[in-house]
Amino acid sequence: MTFDKKRSLGFVTNHLARLFAHRLQDAVAPLGLAPAQFMTLLELWEADGLTQSELTARLDVEQATMANTLKRMERDGLIAKEPHPEDRRSQIIRLTERARALEAPAKAAAQGVNEKAAQSLSDKERDTALEAMQTMVAALRYRDPD
Repeated sequence: MTFDKKRSLGFVTNHLARLFAHRLQDAVAPLGLAPAQFMTLLELWEADGLTQSELTARLDVEQATMANTLKRMERDGLIAKEPHPEDRRSQIIRLTERARALEAPAKAAAQGVNEKAAQSLSDKERDTALEAMQTMVAALRYRDPD
Protein backbone atom coordinates (compact mmCIF):
# COMPACT_ATOMS: atom_id res chain seq x y z
CA MET A 1 0.00 0.00 0.00
CA THR A 2 1.34 3.43 -0.88
CA PHE A 3 1.01 6.44 1.38
CA ASP A 4 -1.32 9.07 -0.02
CA LYS A 5 -1.07 12.28 1.96
CA LYS A 6 -4.41 13.50 0.60
CA ARG A 7 -6.07 10.45 2.20
CA SER A 8 -4.07 10.62 5.43
CA LEU A 9 -6.13 11.80 8.39
CA GLY A 10 -2.94 12.87 10.14
CA PHE A 11 -1.56 14.88 7.22
CA VAL A 12 -4.85 16.60 6.40
CA THR A 13 -5.62 17.30 10.07
CA ASN A 14 -2.16 18.72 10.64
CA HIS A 15 -2.49 20.91 7.55
CA LEU A 16 -5.91 22.10 8.67
CA ALA A 17 -4.60 22.81 12.19
CA ARG A 18 -1.76 24.93 10.79
CA LEU A 19 -4.19 26.91 8.65
CA PHE A 20 -6.51 27.41 11.63
CA ALA A 21 -3.55 28.52 13.75
CA HIS A 22 -2.46 31.09 11.16
CA ARG A 23 -5.98 32.46 10.73
CA LEU A 24 -6.52 32.52 14.50
CA GLN A 25 -3.24 34.37 14.95
CA ASP A 26 -4.36 36.98 12.43
CA ALA A 27 -7.76 37.27 14.14
CA VAL A 28 -6.58 37.64 17.75
CA ALA A 29 -3.36 39.60 17.16
CA PRO A 30 -5.21 42.96 17.11
CA LEU A 31 -6.35 42.09 20.65
CA GLY A 32 -2.75 41.60 21.74
CA LEU A 33 -3.11 37.82 21.97
CA ALA A 34 -1.21 34.88 20.57
CA PRO A 35 -3.00 31.59 19.77
CA ALA A 36 -1.46 29.79 22.78
CA GLN A 37 -2.65 32.58 25.05
CA PHE A 38 -6.13 32.38 23.53
CA MET A 39 -6.32 28.62 24.06
CA THR A 40 -5.24 29.07 27.69
CA LEU A 41 -7.75 31.85 28.19
CA LEU A 42 -10.53 29.62 26.84
CA GLU A 43 -9.82 27.19 29.67
CA LEU A 44 -9.62 29.95 32.29
CA TRP A 45 -12.79 31.66 31.05
CA GLU A 46 -14.49 28.32 31.57
CA ALA A 47 -12.88 27.64 34.96
CA ASP A 48 -10.86 30.48 36.49
CA GLY A 49 -8.42 29.40 39.18
CA LEU A 50 -6.78 26.36 37.58
CA THR A 51 -3.21 25.31 38.27
CA GLN A 52 -0.48 25.07 35.64
CA SER A 53 -0.74 21.27 35.79
CA GLU A 54 -4.48 21.39 35.20
CA LEU A 55 -4.03 23.71 32.22
CA THR A 56 -1.29 21.47 30.82
CA ALA A 57 -3.58 18.44 31.03
CA ARG A 58 -6.60 20.22 29.56
CA LEU A 59 -4.63 21.56 26.59
CA ASP A 60 -2.40 18.51 26.04
CA VAL A 61 0.81 20.56 26.02
CA GLU A 62 4.18 20.10 27.70
CA GLN A 63 4.78 21.65 31.12
CA ALA A 64 7.59 23.82 29.71
CA THR A 65 5.33 25.11 26.94
CA MET A 66 2.62 26.00 29.45
CA ALA A 67 5.16 27.63 31.78
CA ASN A 68 6.37 29.87 28.94
CA THR A 69 2.83 30.75 27.88
CA LEU A 70 1.85 31.64 31.45
CA LYS A 71 4.99 33.72 31.87
CA ARG A 72 4.07 35.78 28.79
CA MET A 73 0.46 36.04 29.92
CA GLU A 74 1.53 37.33 33.32
CA ARG A 75 3.89 39.81 31.65
CA ASP A 76 1.03 40.97 29.41
CA GLY A 77 -1.32 41.49 32.36
CA LEU A 78 -3.71 38.66 31.44
CA ILE A 79 -3.24 36.51 34.53
CA ALA A 80 -2.08 36.75 38.12
CA LYS A 81 -0.67 33.86 40.13
CA GLU A 82 -1.46 33.19 43.75
CA PRO A 83 -0.25 30.49 46.13
CA HIS A 84 -2.22 27.28 46.16
CA PRO A 85 -3.87 26.92 49.59
CA GLU A 86 -3.07 23.19 49.89
CA ASP A 87 0.02 22.63 47.74
CA ARG A 88 3.04 24.89 48.21
CA ARG A 89 4.52 23.72 44.91
CA SER A 90 1.50 24.90 42.91
CA GLN A 91 0.01 28.24 42.09
CA ILE A 92 -3.52 29.17 41.20
CA ILE A 93 -3.85 31.04 37.89
CA ARG A 94 -6.42 33.84 37.99
CA LEU A 95 -7.74 35.99 35.18
CA THR A 96 -7.21 39.72 35.37
CA GLU A 97 -9.85 42.28 34.44
CA ARG A 98 -7.98 42.82 31.17
CA ALA A 99 -8.36 39.13 30.30
CA ARG A 100 -12.05 39.13 31.26
CA ALA A 101 -12.63 42.15 29.01
CA LEU A 102 -11.08 40.28 26.07
CA GLU A 103 -13.41 37.27 26.32
CA ALA A 104 -16.18 38.49 24.03
CA PRO A 105 -13.99 40.02 21.29
CA ALA A 106 -11.55 37.09 21.29
CA LYS A 107 -14.32 34.51 21.08
CA ALA A 108 -15.97 36.51 18.29
CA ALA A 109 -12.67 36.60 16.37
CA ALA A 110 -12.26 32.82 16.74
CA GLN A 111 -15.88 32.26 15.74
CA GLY A 112 -15.19 34.19 12.55
CA VAL A 113 -12.34 31.82 11.71
CA ASN A 114 -14.58 28.82 12.41
CA GLU A 115 -17.33 30.22 10.21
CA LYS A 116 -14.88 30.88 7.37
CA ALA A 117 -13.57 27.32 7.58
CA ALA A 118 -17.04 25.76 7.64
CA GLN A 119 -18.79 28.12 5.22
CA SER A 120 -19.22 25.47 2.52
CA LEU A 121 -20.39 22.74 4.91
CA SER A 122 -23.99 22.01 5.77
CA ASP A 123 -24.92 21.98 9.45
CA LYS A 124 -25.02 18.18 9.32
CA GLU A 125 -21.56 17.96 7.68
CA ARG A 126 -20.16 20.37 10.28
CA ASP A 127 -21.63 18.34 13.15
CA THR A 128 -20.33 15.09 11.63
CA ALA A 129 -16.84 16.56 11.17
CA LEU A 130 -16.76 17.86 14.76
CA GLU A 131 -17.93 14.53 16.14
CA ALA A 132 -15.31 12.64 14.14
CA MET A 133 -12.52 14.99 15.24
CA GLN A 134 -13.58 14.77 18.89
CA THR A 135 -13.55 10.98 18.63
CA MET A 136 -10.03 11.05 17.16
CA VAL A 137 -8.82 13.45 19.87
CA ALA A 138 -10.14 11.09 22.53
CA ALA A 139 -8.44 8.13 20.85
CA LEU A 140 -5.06 9.85 20.64
CA ARG A 141 -5.06 11.76 23.93
CA TYR A 142 -2.27 10.52 26.13
CA ARG A 143 -3.32 9.03 29.44
CA ASP A 144 -1.08 7.73 32.18
CA PRO A 145 -1.59 4.01 32.78
CA ASP A 146 -3.66 3.39 35.91
